[in-house]
This record gives sequence, structure tokens and C-alpha cells, in this order.
Amino acid sequence: KAKGQKGRKITLKIAKNSIRISFDGGRRLDLSKMGITTFPKCILKLADVDELDLSRNMLKKIPSSIQKFQKLRWLDLHSNQLEELPEAIGTLQNLFYLNICNNKLTTRNLPEELNLLKNLRILNLGLNCLDSIPTSLGALKELKEIGLFDNALTTIPNSVKKLPKLKKLNAKRNPFPDSTKEEQHSDSIKRIETLYLVQEKDLCCSCLKMCQDEKDKLNELKNVTPSPSKKPSFPLLLTPNSSAKDNQEEWRLR
Repeated sequence: KAKGQKGRKITLKIAKNSIRISFDGGRRLDLSKMGITTFPKCILKLADVDELDLSRNMLKKIPSSIQKFQKLRWLDLHSNQLEELPEAIGTLQNLFYLNICNNKLTTRNLPEELNLLKNLRILNLGLNCLDSIPTSLGALKELKEIGLFDNALTTIPNSVKKLPKLKKLNAKRNPFPDSTKEEQHSDSIKRIETLYLVQEKDLCCSCLKMCQDEKDKLNELKNVTPSPSKKPSFPLLLTPNSSAKDNQEEWRLR
């Protein structure tokens, strides 16, 4: 828990004990929800980690020394009090995930060096104080998802909307002057996104099995060829009620 205004002091021992192994075998330093108010310098000795989670703290600044984390692929800084990012963040060339959602970032304090993150796949800038998006982000050709929701945006540059690999763009709850026009501009992204709503990798085992079973049933119905209709044959009923008449008492006993 946080200790007053100073926040919690993170020691190297605490940091080492906070290292976890991620699902793909990487080393993840998880210091989320620790009541941290200043970037712990001691973690620079653990700069060889693959993932760094400093989310849900009270950080106001990330130092330029973040560039020491050259192996970093995954950086989560969401839900802090960040007002700016260092230019050095552009040196993290292996970064594919960057979450800086729910901070106090302004457009002026977004470093232009963000456009150097050539391997970035997911970028979350939602819940900040952005009134525009730098056109230079159009240089992130590998970007697949970008969150811009809950800002003060009035437009989204074409260089961002037309990124070649973009599948998901969330720009909800921004004061666009013409929301209908904005939806039309984003239509191509929305249509592409729908193709990925039920990818197998996104389903749990039980849901995947259910979908596969339903698909198999549908295929069975499609493959069934209607058999030629046959006239029913009832040899014992050639004469009306002939069989029923003989066995009338027997059926009553049953």
C-alpha cells in the first residue's frame, strides 16, 4: 500500500520477487498496484526482462533511463498520472505492446519518437487529454490495434486510419464534429475488424468446441440430400379397420 505522499519504496529484493514467467516463457517484472510514485531506480539492474508492468500506480514521470530495457517487448503504464513520456521510449525497438491508457498525457507531451517503434502492434492512448493525433504515427506500419477513446479528438489523421495492418481502431467518446462522417471514414476498419471476431485463438476450449459442434451440425444439414418420397405401405389395413376389428378386445385390455 502507498505510504502517504512518498509512496512505497521498491527495493531490488522486492523487484526480484516480482518477476514472473509469462505464457510464452519471457520474464515479466510485475510492479502493478504497488503504490509507487517515482520510477524505482533499482529495477534498472533488471533491465533484461521482456515485459514490464508498472500499471495502476501513481507515477508522474518515466525517466530517460527506460532506454536500458532494450529487450522489452511489452510495456504497461496504464492508470498512472503520467503527464509526459521521454523521447528515449523510441529506442525500445523490440516493443510490440504499449499501454499508456488512463493518464494525463497531452498531444504536446507525446514524443515524436513514438514513430520509431517500428515493431509496435498494439498502442493504447485512450483516456488521456489528447486533442489531436500526430500524423507521424502513420509510420507504425505494423500497428494492428490502436485505442484513442475518451480523449478530446476532433479528427483522426488519414495516415493513422489507413495503416496497412490496422484491424481495430477504438475512437469512441471523442467530440468529433460530425460523428456520422467519422463513422464513414472508419468503416473500412470496422469491416476488417469483423473478420477477426471469432478467431479460434480468441476462444476458450469450451466455446471453441461449442462453435465447432454447431458448425458440424450445420454442415450435416447442408449435406443431407432429400430422399425421394415413398408412398406409405400398410398391408394390414388394405380393408378399412380390418386389423383393428379383429384385435379390438386385445387392444382394450392393453
